Amino acid sequence: MTSLSPTDAERLKSAFLRCRDMDGTLNEQLRAYADASREVFPAYGEAVDRLVTRLGGNGGGETAPRPGDAMPPFMLPDDSGRLVTLTALLKTGPVAVMFFRGHWCPYCRLNVRAVVQALDRIEAMGARVVAIMPETQEYARQLKAESGAPFPVLTDLDNGYALSLNLAIWLGTEIQDLLSYQDMAKFHGNDGWMLPIPAVFVVGRDGIVKARFVDPDFRKRMEIDDLLAALERARG
Repeated sequence: MTSLSPTDAERLKSAFLRCRDMDGTLNEQLRAYADASREVFPAYGEAVDRLVTRLGGNGGGETAPRPGDAMPPFMLPDDSGRLVTLTALLKTGPVAVMFFRGHWCPYCRLNVRAVVQALDRIEAMGARVVAIMPETQEYARQLKAESGAPFPVLTDLDNGYALSLNLAIWLGTEIQDLLSYQDMAKFHGNDGWMLPIPAVFVVGRDGIVKARFVDPDFRKRMEIDDLLAALERARG
């Protein structure tokens, strides 16, 4: 099986909604979706396992900024084309810089939704969130609209910023074939099939990374409680 049938696509959509609405932590929702996805589309689950093994063997994401490092600055457009800089975001407090694969990725959508639900607590401590993904502004707008995210969703076209942090990866032909039902060239404005490893960098007002979460397995994300605790520590 090299792609997803319409029937199975509907089954995945139902599984996503079920996992989205279940009680539990973000990673419990993600695991439930990963299990459901593997049941519906086992070839993709196995291909992802192989990709994760390959990335792990290559030290995927290991050399990205670590706590104590300065976070490289960025200037990227938001969904309306306005340029947003890390420097400006840091003026009022710590910032969680979050990398996502795209609006089409169910794991990213679950992740963004969980962050949106925690925003009151994040903003109460004077912290901010910014999302970065390699899709054009049209799809940044789509992610914002679907998730109700009030924070900036920035376009890192051609993964330029992700590449500078050693986060960008090539998915490989096997996953490319399995995801052929997704119009990545349209989403990205190129046909490179490059994505960032999903990651979170909690940056203090001094521009220094205070905490990070980088895992080549995109099915795992920084837990919301850990994000809140890191932002709280970064206020000091």
